[in-house]
Amino acid sequence: MLPAAALFWEYIFTDSILLTQINSVIASSVALILSLIGLDKLTQFPGQKSMVTVLPTLLASGLIVGLMLLVFRLPYSVYYLSLSAALGLLYCFVSQVFLRSVMQVTIGYVPIGRYESLLNINNVRWIELTKCFKPASHDRLPFHAVVADFADKGLSGEWEQLLAEAALQGTPVYSILQVSESLTGRLPIKHLYENNLGSLLPSQSYLLVKRIADTAIIIMSAPFVTPIALLIALAIKWEGRHSGSAVLFKQRRIGQGGKLFIMYKFRSMIPSAEASGSQMASYNDMRVTKFGCFIRKTRLDELPQFINVLKGEMSLIGPRPEQLDFVESFNETIPFYRYRHIVKPGISGWAQVMHGYASDEDETKVKLEHDFFYIKNFSLTLDLLIVIKTIQTMVTGFGAR
Repeated sequence: MLPAAALFWEYIFTDSILLTQINSVIASSVALILSLIGLDKLTQFPGQKSMVTVLPTLLASGLIVGLMLLVFRLPYSVYYLSLSAALGLLYCFVSQVFLRSVMQVTIGYVPIGRYESLLNINNVRWIELTKCFKPASHDRLPFHAVVADFADKGLSGEWEQLLAEAALQGTPVYSILQVSESLTGRLPIKHLYENNLGSLLPSQSYLLVKRIADTAIIIMSAPFVTPIALLIALAIKWEGRHSGSAVLFKQRRIGQGGKLFIMYKFRSMIPSAEASGSQMASYNDMRVTKFGCFIRKTRLDELPQFINVLKGEMSLIGPRPEQLDFVESFNETIPFYRYRHIVKPGISGWAQVMHGYASDEDETKVKLEHDFFYIKNFSLTLDLLIVIKTIQTMVTGFGAR
C-alpha cells in the first residue's frame, strides 16, 4: 500500500484508478504473500539461518508473478513494482532480524531418561520441570513446548498428569526423539528402531515429479553450464599437461537400490591419488591439485554428474553416492546404512549442506543421520531449501576438502 500511496495518490483522490495500477497492487500483494508463506515453510526446517532464504524466496515469488503478468499480457507499472519489491525486501530482512533477536525457543523438559542429550543443543532455552509445577495455575505456560522421554519407565503417573495438563493448556508435548530431530536435522541411528521404518518411505509420486524436474532443469541450464564446463576442462588439461592425466575422473558408486553405476567428476586430484586404494578426503589433502582445490571448494567438480542425472542414475538433490569399498565396510559397522539407498543419490544433499565432507566413520554416522532426516522429510520444500543452501555453500566453500 505504501508505494500505491506514494505513486497513485492523485488517481486515488480523483477516483480515476487505472487498470494498470490495480494489476500492479494485486501482483505486488500476491508476491509478498507468496514470499511470507515460503519463508514460513522454509524456516520450519532446522539448522538453517532464515536470513539466507529471504532473497531467493522473494526472487522466486517475483518471478512467478512476473511470468503471470507476461503470460496473460496484463498492463502493470514498472515504477510501482520496483518500489514495492525494494520495500518488500527491506521488510522481510528487517522482520527476520527482529524475530531472531527477540524470539528464543523455550522448552520445558522432564528430567527423566535421555534428556541430557538435548541440553547440548544450542539456541534453545531449556527449563527443567519439577513435579510440583502446576500448569493449571498459569493462564499461559512460559514454554513453546514440553518434552519428555516417553520410553523411560521412570515417567510416573505424576509426570503423566503434568504433561496432560500442559497439553490441555495448549502447549504441545513432544517426545525427546521428535524434538532432537526437529532441532538438529538428524534422525539418530541408534534410536531408528523407535521410528516406524514405513514412515521413512519416500513419496512415489514426488519421485516421479522430481525425475521430470531434474531433466527439465538440466536441459534448460545446458546453455549456461556447457561453456563453464569446457573452460574447467581446458584448465584441468593445461594443469596436467605434463602428467597426461584425464580431464574426467570416473569411479564406481552405489546408487538407488544398491545398484552400481559409474559416476563422473572433473579430476581434482593427482593421477596417483588412489594408487593404494580408496581413501576419504581430508583437510588440506596433499593429493588435491591447485586448480582442483578451487573447483572442489566451489563444487564445480560435480558438473559432469549432470550426465548421471540425465541417465537416471542420480538426482540433483539426494544423499551423496558412496564408493563401493566404503559401502561394504559401512554396511558391516553402521546399523541401517543400506537404507540410505532407498532414494537416488544426489549431486547435493541435506548432509552436504549441513555437515560437509566426512573423513572417518564417526562423521559418516552423523551424515547418515542427516540422510535419514532427508528421506523422512522428502518434499519439494526441503529440496528448495537444499538448493538455496547449496548456492550458499558454493559461495562460502563450506565443508570443502
